[in-house]
Amino acid sequence: MKISKREARIRNHNRIRKKVSGTAQVPRLAIFRSLKQIYAQAIDDGTGQTLASASTLEKEFRGAGKNGGNIDAAKTIGAHIAKRLKENGIEQVVFDRGGFRYHGRVKALADAAREAGLKF
Repeated sequence: MKISKREARIRNHNRIRKKVSGTAQVPRLAIFRSLKQIYAQAIDDGTGQTLASASTLEKEFRGAGKNGGNIDAAKTIGAHIAKRLKENGIEQVVFDRGGFRYHGRVKALADAAREAGLKF
């Protein structure tokens, strides 16, 4: 029986999550991308709290009339999440690509976050 792309991604994500977890000092930077949007959040897995988040659904991004499903949007979100984490005193994260390939928008978001000063 053939599995769907979504089920395959979820299996990959579960495999990654066995090895990757975040703490309050070094949170997990979780990425989710859909066809139209991209989301990033820093999570402390010990308490289950989101420490910071950024997405293409936010007002400041929406007001610019930009498309949320492209590489430029991913770069913007990567820079935003890095800025918010640095404001909270967090410099290092563990990257969780969410079962997506490290390619295209996921890679662009990660590179932008690194350029903005995050270490992972």
